[in-house]
Amino acid sequence: MPPLQRILYVDDEPELGAIAQLALEQIGGYRVTLCQNGTEALAAVATEQPQLALLDVLMPDMDGPQLLAELRATPQGAELPVIFLTGRADDQARRQYQTLGALGTIAKPFDPMQLAQQVQTLWERRGPA
Repeated sequence: MPPLQRILYVDDEPELGAIAQLALEQIGGYRVTLCQNGTEALAAVATEQPQLALLDVLMPDMDGPQLLAELRATPQGAELPVIFLTGRADDQARRQYQTLGALGTIAKPFDPMQLAQQVQTLWERRGPA
């Protein structure tokens, strides 16, 4: 399994995106492409070729599950592993997101000091590529 290096982070809250980007880059050593909506994310997948996408669930215009469906319809996003970030991370929601094809769910608000490790753990759980 190749090491995780490139992450796409999609969140409509710029401050939260900046915190996540800083945490993932400084603590995890990842290269993070930050997008504020689904349209930006769809364009970035084609150009940045991320290995993993972190998607906020609640966003205007195109929410995380809708973005996942759009990604699955593209050649670059068809097999892209996805983790959802959400304030609603109860067991029922987690099961729903897994049914949609997510690797897992990270609860918001997240701990910036733990985010990289949470992402890495879910990445490793996905098994061989």
